[in-house]
Amino acid sequence: MRYLILSDIHSNKPALDAVLEDAAGHFDQIICCGDLVGYGADPNPVVDWARSNVQAVVRGNHDKACAGLDDLEWFNPVARRSAAWTMEHLTPGNAAYLRELPQGPIPVNGYQILHGSPTDEDEYLVAAQEVARIRFYLNTKLSFFGHTHVQGGFLLVPSGVLRIPKTPPQQTQQVLEFENDVSYLINPGSVGQPRDGDSRAAYVIYNSSDNWLTYHRVVYDIARAQARIKEEHLPQMLADRLGTGA
Repeated sequence: MRYLILSDIHSNKPALDAVLEDAAGHFDQIICCGDLVGYGADPNPVVDWARSNVQAVVRGNHDKACAGLDDLEWFNPVARRSAAWTMEHLTPGNAAYLRELPQGPIPVNGYQILHGSPTDEDEYLVAAQEVARIRFYLNTKLSFFGHTHVQGGFLLVPSGVLRIPKTPPQQTQQVLEFENDVSYLINPGSVGQPRDGDSRAAYVIYNSSDNWLTYHRVVYDIARAQARIKEEHLPQMLADRLGTGA
């Protein structure tokens, strides 16, 4: 089975469209590690698409907040304004879908997906020492997570935790070969809000019959995504950061 692994789409329809076009013909099922909404200006088109096409998805912190399941006071002012706008614009059916999304981790055919950490869905796993503290809560040798918007992840080797670097800016893809006696915590990167210094949309293709997976980056119509944010009078910062990937 071939899986398109996505995370942190954040209501960015132009980025999602570019990823789907780039990955076309290379996957059988779509999996998402959360945050379908927030920040961007197209929450309903993204959620409509997810409801029809995504086979497994866990909720992210923005999904929770925009569905009314979390207090917006935990967000910074820009994220809070975006979440409030999203809540006002979601259709009742899409809001209900977000409310019903499961909390990760959840199993998917031999691996698991989560948003933040296996012990706290809102925790950011950024540094190796943070992963070392939760490594024994991972129930499978392969796990996919999101939340940080940084492509790469971590190798969990017997002697400790090692970082997996993102795809270099001069490349569009990077292969990771699996090794014996190593567990993997993989971040596909963010589709709609990259924050690893690369503005290109990020995703992973994983074939469960192979001993490797492939990280991908793809250029998308950033100007269109920025224009949509401006059209909806969302904070200018949300448009500006798309151009820098920061």
